[in-house]
Amino acid sequence: MRYLILSLWLTLIPSLSQAYEVDVELVLAVDVSRSMSPAELELQRRGYAEALGSAEVIKAIESGLLGRIAITYVEWAGAGRQRVIVPWTEISTAAQAQAVADLISAYFDESLRRTSISGALRYAADSIETNGFEGLRRVIDISGDGANNSGIPVQAARDEVTARGITINGSPLMTTDAMSEMWGIPDLDVYYTRCVIGGPGAFVVPVLSWDDFPAAVKRKMVLEIASDMPPVRARVIRAQANAPYDCMVGEKLWERNRHIWALP
Repeated sequence: MRYLILSLWLTLIPSLSQAYEVDVELVLAVDVSRSMSPAELELQRRGYAEALGSAEVIKAIESGLLGRIAITYVEWAGAGRQRVIVPWTEISTAAQAQAVADLISAYFDESLRRTSISGALRYAADSIETNGFEGLRRVIDISGDGANNSGIPVQAARDEVTARGITINGSPLMTTDAMSEMWGIPDLDVYYTRCVIGGPGAFVVPVLSWDDFPAAVKRKMVLEIASDMPPVRARVIRAQANAPYDCMVGEKLWERNRHIWALP
């Protein structure tokens, strides 16, 4: 009997060391840089919470091959400035999705300085590879209202992350206010398409108004979770072939404004 128990234990060891399989490993990487007002930060969190608790997203999760996903919600700003609001969590039921949504909507903290899309992408990729899950697909969903102006160039980070087998989708926040007039770029959707997103099936869903934000997040999450969903044409820009574009526009804008405002 002792040898039988030992034999059974030895057969279990490999499975205990294996990552837990899910349909998708999804990082929700959310911009909280200082260009975002407190009201916008609140709208953003509530938009993600509403999307997660929606019937459409629950249906997408349940219709997957395994019927479960792993998700984390991370807020980011400058290089090295990321904070985890929801650690990696399995979602396979509506109750689990609502619990994650409640965590997101209950949290509130101040904005952080600078905008490092590159830092957020690298952080998210490292998190995916050390989370204990094994997704059939691995996706970073990144939203932001400005171009990269901190850390390594965004193209270098994108290429590094996609080489690791991770898809990057984007939600450029193209709302207008005094901060966007100073720090924003008018073609942020093109910037995201040319410089940020990448990997199989990568796409961009621009947000032109905060009223559109919850619906845009829901649409994007359904596309990311349900691999058999047809493309949603409204405001979805598929990654295009390379074309001339200055992906250092954010860094140049920062240098211009920092001298005007005597920023360090």
